[in-house]
Amino acid sequence: MSRNDEIATLLEEFADLLDAKGVEYKPRAYRRAAENIRDFPGAMEGLAAEGEASVGEIDGVGDAISSKVVEYFETGEIEELTELRAELPVEMAALTAVEGIGPKSVGSLYEALGITTLDELEAAAEAGEIQEVSGFGAKTEQNILDNIDFAREAHERSLLGEGRPHGDRVRSYMAAGDAVAECALGGSIRRWRPTIGDVDVLVGSPNPEAVVERFVDWDGLDRVIESGDTKASAYADDVRVDLRVVDPSEFGAALQYFTGSKDHNVAVRNRAIEQDLKVNEYGVFDVEGVEDDDQRAGELVASETEEAVYDALGMDWVPPELRENRGEVAAAADGSLPDLLAEGEVRGDIHTHTNWSDGSNSITEMVEGAADFGHDYLAVTDHATGPGMVGGVGVPDEKLREQISEVESVAADADIDVFTGVEANIAADGSISVVDDLLSELDVVVASPHAALDGDGTDRLVAAAQHPDVNVIGHPTGRYLNRREGLDVDVGRLAEAAADNDTALEINANPARLDLGGGAVKQAIEAGATIAINTDAHSPANLDLLRYGVHTAQRGWAETGDVLNTRDAEGLREFFDA
Repeated sequence: MSRNDEIATLLEEFADLLDAKGVEYKPRAYRRAAENIRDFPGAMEGLAAEGEASVGEIDGVGDAISSKVVEYFETGEIEELTELRAELPVEMAALTAVEGIGPKSVGSLYEALGITTLDELEAAAEAGEIQEVSGFGAKTEQNILDNIDFAREAHERSLLGEGRPHGDRVRSYMAAGDAVAECALGGSIRRWRPTIGDVDVLVGSPNPEAVVERFVDWDGLDRVIESGDTKASAYADDVRVDLRVVDPSEFGAALQYFTGSKDHNVAVRNRAIEQDLKVNEYGVFDVEGVEDDDQRAGELVASETEEAVYDALGMDWVPPELRENRGEVAAAADGSLPDLLAEGEVRGDIHTHTNWSDGSNSITEMVEGAADFGHDYLAVTDHATGPGMVGGVGVPDEKLREQISEVESVAADADIDVFTGVEANIAADGSISVVDDLLSELDVVVASPHAALDGDGTDRLVAAAQHPDVNVIGHPTGRYLNRREGLDVDVGRLAEAAADNDTALEINANPARLDLGGGAVKQAIEAGATIAINTDAHSPANLDLLRYGVHTAQRGWAETGDVLNTRDAEGLREFFDA
């Protein structure tokens, strides 16, 4: 895998630090370059090896940024970024995790009070010092106190979308080692939780020393924390990576154990006890009549594969996404686990954006990108105007009428089906920000909350789901992982309203959202609602985020028939027209 995310993240940090120092214009250029580098389909390390001119061919990447990209891949650092960090030694990611605190606020607080960490921010707020800083006030100070715990927890965990690429890279690298018999990711990253504490890598090998040596020699690591005979820990772009090496004969038991979750493992262990068995990271053991407390005491029943471990307990193999103790242990025991939706079954995306609003590409480019991705259809759903659409990126109603003609023109020559659409805003009272007669002209209407994203949003979302022209409720809670919690929603009540009105509920596959989450998806499906998995793509490269939505659906026990866009284009039209 490429290192595009790695360099893009550094450029975003560069932009934040410049913003905090009050520099104008440049932060926007760095953020745009970061976005385009992240979306670039090739590997930046290869492009950097060709020189600054090649890097500069990427849209929005000028000479100054090109030189920094090349410098990073040649030396492992960007000198100017290092200097900025020294001038402004703040925990930027942690501080900006507090809702309402952006890079400029961080700069002001550092200049006025010397605040560099969350602990210092909390102490200053408790002492009443924040409200005395120019540009702040008592309301901002109270907001900090109300949100500091959420920010602290968020800072301790990385987004799945940040950690998973590192996990995939290290797994591929380790699996290629001569001493490696088996290699897999474990922990929350294998269960595709929305946020992760670290990247757990499990290797089966008869030569653990060679495996550890290979790991610590990997150039994808920033620094090694510790290494031993069978374990090692390191950091890659502020994401902790933990390696554990086990004997190949015990790999399955170790993988089951280290995948978790804790609650799932406790339920599995209790089931084993009921059968005079013991299950741990070394295997399943028959311990009838055995009093020895040794972990490997008793007759070994299974250990080599996960399937064998679950089978020894009278259970079907449980997909990692389900291992949260939400009924999967009983379902695996009685053979009623769901036939989960699989990657590749989603046939199109019905929530995407173009440069008519805040997307990066034209309608034609998005449609061609969807065709190249393998989709059968695409809906163009640019933002309407309304609350939350800051900066004039929304498409006014009169302009949206023009876009309908443009989309239909592109569709006439496209290799896939193309639907006209809009992402309308759901106001606080549940009303929709596009006039009804225009909504009725569109193929698909995604209605989403974008403002007033706190408190109970159930009535608001139910009203939108009952609107006769709304087809999908987009990112229903409005949450932004590690940044804001979003609306409180009675998912059962919303799902019932959605089911009664043939309105789908979205899993927004953007790793910063993953909204609805797995638990809510399960609840919605049980209430009879239809699920739509969309990427909210703002460029063709974003379509690749689909896998995060699919695995979130799996965490919600979703089967193929539960998901709207596993249907063909005609099936989609039937749902929209119902």
